Amino acid sequence: MPNAQAADERTATAMSDLLQGALTVTERAALAASMFSGRRNEQATDVAASDAMRRALLDLPIGGTVVVGEGVRGIAPTLYNGETLGSGGPAVDIALNAVEGANSTAMGRSNSISVLAMVQDGTIMRVPEVYMSTIAIGPGLPDDVVDLDATVEENVRNIAQAKGVDPGDIVVCMLDRPRHDSLFAKAIHAGARTLAIPDGVISGIISTALPDSPIDLYMGTAGAKEGVLAAAALKCFGGRMRARLLFRNDDERAMAQAWGIKDPTRVYRTTELVSGTIAFAATGINDGILLKGVRRRRDSLTTHSLIADTVSGSFRFEEKKHARTAG
Repeated sequence: MPNAQAADERTATAMSDLLQGALTVTERAALAASMFSGRRNEQATDVAASDAMRRALLDLPIGGTVVVGEGVRGIAPTLYNGETLGSGGPAVDIALNAVEGANSTAMGRSNSISVLAMVQDGTIMRVPEVYMSTIAIGPGLPDDVVDLDATVEENVRNIAQAKGVDPGDIVVCMLDRPRHDSLFAKAIHAGARTLAIPDGVISGIISTALPDSPIDLYMGTAGAKEGVLAAAALKCFGGRMRARLLFRNDDERAMAQAWGIKDPTRVYRTTELVSGTIAFAATGINDGILLKGVRRRRDSLTTHSLIADTVSGSFRFEEKKHARTAG
């Protein structure tokens, strides 16, 4: 027993160190991106955040490999898939998005965050630059309460029954995109209320699993990378997601095959998207449904972040003040 207890303590300490490292990385990226909030320069926003995230990752005592990054080498100038980062230490796979919602940040709109997940002794599904259809719910519900192949009406009815409420008490969150117009109409026809977000798939999915969130169900299509990152967070504290890759043309289908995706119609569960020991961090850039944005004051900068891990199986919010030299 003493040996087992010591091993548990070492695991907890290692995870705490990994979490703090992940938090530092997303804070630095968010601070850098916040300099460009509302300045209507999406490229400058993304470059600033990516550079800051890369510098922070290089300083971490890890042997990191980017498996879900900003793109493939030769197209993405930094944080590309396959890039090795860190000053040396435990081997980790990295999934990241320096700015989810770069356009929203640049235009001064809501719901932009910086996100990082690091996985030890597991896998992160490597996904090409394609769309993913997702449906997500929080913890404490039957495993089969929602289904990607069920109708919107069936999913709303089933989750309402599982929660013991009327469909009118269910809030369905989706990206505000024309491709989702029919989903919004069907959710409303089913009796649910809806929440449209301009950007922030990861925030929307994670919010389904938070106890004080008004969001019961997330659904829709968006980038596959964002789906994998959201799955990493849900894996930490019990939320669940179903996902299927979507291909708009033969070129995307061929690309998926080249990435080793053999069944293009497969529905993936959360644990098939990401498994192992996970440290997850997200820091707000502009205010959103999940996190407050960076507060820039004369003497300090304040960040608001969410961190979660699979060792504790929990999450917490963290607000931190930084010296003005931090961003």
